[in-house]
Amino acid sequence: MGLLRHIRRCNDYRPERFLPLLYGEARIGLVRRDNAEALRGFPQVFAVVDDAVRLIAVGDCAMLSAVVDRVVEQLVATGLVPKWRDEFFAVTTRWGAPTLFKLDRGAVAFFGVRAYGVHLNGYVRDGGPLRLWIGRRAPDKKVAPDKLDNLVAGGVGHGHGLFETLAKEAQEEADMPAGLIARALPVGAVSYRMETREGARDDVLFVYDLDVPGDFVPRNTDGEIAAFQLMAADDVLESVRASDDFKFNVNLVLIDFALRHGLVTPDDPEYLELITRLRRPLD
Repeated sequence: MGLLRHIRRCNDYRPERFLPLLYGEARIGLVRRDNAEALRGFPQVFAVVDDAVRLIAVGDCAMLSAVVDRVVEQLVATGLVPKWRDEFFAVTTRWGAPTLFKLDRGAVAFFGVRAYGVHLNGYVRDGGPLRLWIGRRAPDKKVAPDKLDNLVAGGVGHGHGLFETLAKEAQEEADMPAGLIARALPVGAVSYRMETREGARDDVLFVYDLDVPGDFVPRNTDGEIAAFQLMAADDVLESVRASDDFKFNVNLVLIDFALRHGLVTPDDPEYLELITRLRRPLD
């Protein structure tokens, strides 16, 4: 079936179906046209015109957050937005810019704001074939239940840094000691933009690699991962190539790992397109 199909799936966004969400002259999101129609019901907060949706409410971060959250609560009541667990993401004009307002995680796709996450490839080199620790997501997860996952992964919430998020998720999801996670190496990022049932995911995943000692066995502590298994990296890649067993965006992280570690070589007919399409330009 191939590897490239996963990248294509995660980049099936069609711009004609969306309007830019603007704050001043900066684009902060992508609102699908049917969602834009729903925002006409909040004229004190959003202005919907032919070519854009504008956030016209003013105020500091706390004020804008409160105003937008009141809209989100009404969207939740009408079934357009799935309420999350009081978990918020920062809305900014670009990575590293000040937070304009915080947004309930369940509304991120509705407004199409860029979200950031961290993913950790935990691999084992002990003299034999390269192996990867793979988790299976719990069957009650809201997103991709029972799918396979990286050793550690999580979204970067409002007010939290990258390594802070990685360390927190590593402790909760894999019971990883602080001294071990401190050895994780940042190795880049992958990006994609796709349409979902709620709207659009415009995501950037920061990727870390960790050479895990042979005597470490991950143990989930927060119920989000049902089980772990140590798989040969070649078998992981074959699963990505031939199935949809992994969570949709984890496939991209694993393809990136395979390219960097020589599991996919330039002789592969998909190689150049894989290399060039893993990192969507951040317009």
